[in-house]
Amino acid sequence: MYLIVGLGNPEQDYSNTRHNMGFNTINKLAKQYEIEVTRNNFKGLYGSGIIEGEKVILLKPQTFMNSSGESIKEIMQFYKIEESNLIVIYDDIDIEPGIIKIRKTGGPRNT
Repeated sequence: MYLIVGLGNPEQDYSNTRHNMGFNTINKLAKQYEIEVTRNNFKGLYGSGIIEGEKVILLKPQTFMNSSGESIKEIMQFYKIEESNLIVIYDDIDIEPGIIKIRKTGGPRNT
């Protein structure tokens, strides 16, 4: 099972900002794969389904960005999800819009 987390800020003021790119990505995945992200628990909104043959949970933490780890930790512990099966989607000011950077660990300079 994979946990795919989209980071953002839950308030309406942030809905159309770059900071909510993670939420927007989760919304697109949910629509494309017909996964309802409506369950409210683990300090977030989440739903489960299948993407490309893999069981996934899509999560939008409802804490602010700096506290999103609380939501992620709770759901990972509950479902016993391995760290290697965690995908976090967020904006990165260090790269141009439209560019995707994939990394396993580290800060903004690691790739």
